[in-house]
Amino acid sequence: MEAPESAQNNVTKAVDAFKKSLKLCVTKEMLLLSITTAYTGLELTFFSGVYGTCIGAVNKFGTEEKSLIGLSGIFIGIGEILGGSLFGLLSKNNRFGRNPVVLLGALVHFVAFYLIFLNMPGDAPIAPVEGTDSSAYITPSKEVAILCSFLLGLGDSCFNTQLLSILGFLYSEDSAPAFAVFKFVQSICAAVAFFYSNYLLLHWQLLVMVIFGFFGTISFFTVEWDAAAIVAQGSDYRSI
Repeated sequence: MEAPESAQNNVTKAVDAFKKSLKLCVTKEMLLLSITTAYTGLELTFFSGVYGTCIGAVNKFGTEEKSLIGLSGIFIGIGEILGGSLFGLLSKNNRFGRNPVVLLGALVHFVAFYLIFLNMPGDAPIAPVEGTDSSAYITPSKEVAILCSFLLGLGDSCFNTQLLSILGFLYSEDSAPAFAVFKFVQSICAAVAFFYSNYLLLHWQLLVMVIFGFFGTISFFTVEWDAAAIVAQGSDYRSI
């Protein structure tokens, strides 16, 4: 009888956790953070799948266009590692909260999007197997393409480290449902981005991310100001 009772208890716990997650979805803080989380899902799809495809489709990069895909992934990883290490160490002594890091991430991403807009042909995401001979506003540059990879990784680390930090602070007593909602929203938006990436030209995909990035940054600021008010009442969230 112990095995059925144990299984029933596990099911009950799972149902309770699911109910908590649903209740959490409609709270003010989680609704605001969901906009930021949605942005991280969209840009996750972009730098992990779409951007490499764009680089490989540009014939004007010459015979090295395919090898640039791997190099792009390496520089995305370098940006992620550098950003995660830097902001993880600085967070212990950061007197200004999380907003400056998120603002830096937004600015870094917007610069990257603008450079990509100038450097990559608009039809690169939906180009045929043979690639595209189209040009953007400047002659496609390998150096600019790799720089953008680094900036995409760096900006992503800014958003993700601060999102995880503020979720851990706001829901420190029961963080599992909060992180479940975070991963759910991020994954759904990543899947949506993968779907439309096969149909939208590059500049429209960049526009979608700029819009979500702007409002996601504003919504994060709003939640962070509320968190700062809690800190003023005696709790120290910077130790997270």
